Amino acid sequence: MMRFHLALFAFQWISGYRFLVHWMETHLLTCPSRKFLHIECPGCGLQRSLIALLKGEFLSSFRMYPATMLLIIMMLFTLAHLRFKFEWGAWIIKYLQISAAIVILVFYIYKILNHKIIA
Repeated sequence: MMRFHLALFAFQWISGYRFLVHWMETHLLTCPSRKFLHIECPGCGLQRSLIALLKGEFLSSFRMYPATMLLIIMMLFTLAHLRFKFEWGAWIIKYLQISAAIVILVFYIYKILNHKIIA
């Protein structure tokens, strides 16, 4: 009986996960900069990258938006720091934010130089 409940739980979890990914794919937010100015902003690609990451497509996710993993790590570490109050937590969060900003800026400059910024 326990195996049946475990299998049912796994099926429900996987179904819910697939529903979440499908819902995210069909309800992407539109970037105002891209919609009205036809120019991508530094955050364009984050939603698609997150969806690819949830599907397990790590390389595709990195190519769409390289800072996704760093932003997720920063968010998880910040939540852990709020709960456990790490000694060097604030310092680590500060440098994760600086690192994320540098990655986002470098990727945006790369898109500008390769003429991939105009939609």
